[in-house]
Order: sequence, then structure tokens, then C-alpha cells
Amino acid sequence: MADRPYRDTRTSGSTGPARTTGPADGAGWQPPEHEVEPAYQPVQINRADGTWTVGRINGWWRPSTGSRAWCRVRALGRGETPVWVPFDPERLLLLPACGT
Repeated sequence: MADRPYRDTRTSGSTGPARTTGPADGAGWQPPEHEVEPAYQPVQINRADGTWTVGRINGWWRPSTGSRAWCRVRALGRGETPVWVPFDPERLLLLPACGT
């Protein structure tokens, strides 16, 4: 996931100065922890080079009602650190967490 960074370009509105929020503020960006919903969701990650790899979503965050959900995702087996990205069903294919 780290090979395709996301930029959040939301602004504070037409009357105030433009501001950038979210992961564009830096690689270590995180939403307020009390707003994060813990998760354990296996996913297939579509990488920038077109390959797929297995990963895990371990947190969900929605900045406000009606806005796009963000998830903390990490590719498994590569030693990558988790990153926050907007959820994109074309890049993150949710897999069953349990069942037969």
C-alpha cells in the first residue's frame, strides 16, 4: 500500500484558508484513537504494479457522517507498517474473516 500514497485534499471551506488533513500530512498520520473502530478484516490488496497480495485491515475511521471511510491496512509477510488509506473496493478486496 505504501507504494501508492493517497492525498486527502479536503478544505475547510470557501471562507477559511485551505487545509489538508489526513495521510497527506505525513507517513505517520493517524486519526484520533478514540474515533477508530478496531477490526480484523483480511483483504487482497491490489498493488500499483497490478499484482495482488494478502493484507489485513485492523482499524476503520470515518471523519464525519456521510464521508468516505478510511482504513488502516498492512500487507502481510513484507514487514510493512500499517498505513491509513481511504477505503477503495477496487484496490482492497474484502475477504471472509471466518466461516466455511
